Amino acid sequence: MTIDTIYSDGLITITQDNVVFHNYYFPGVSKVVPISNIEQIVGNKPSVFNGKWRLWGSGRYDIWFPMDMKRPSRDRIFHAKLKNTDYQIGFTVKDSARVENIFRQMHLMV
Repeated sequence: MTIDTIYSDGLITITQDNVVFHNYYFPGVSKVVPISNIEQIVGNKPSVFNGKWRLWGSGRYDIWFPMDMKRPSRDRIFHAKLKNTDYQIGFTVKDSARVENIFRQMHLMV
């Protein structure tokens, strides 16, 4: 963790400027997304329709999930809509209430 890290749990790291999605690419390579490239983040209760059983990858052309083998047991699934594209990143975290609060403070969630 660095000084500017707001949250980190092994699945994601949030800083003032970026969200790092760990295990995004195979094998174990992260993807860094600038906060300025995120249009909106939505959090929902997990369901078969929003990615509960998607452990890694995509079943659709427009959303990609970094690897999380415990995704089916998580209490929230987040979808980050990226600016100027129909592309989304679906992800889970270990402390969803804390992450949701951070994203609300950043005005990424309504």
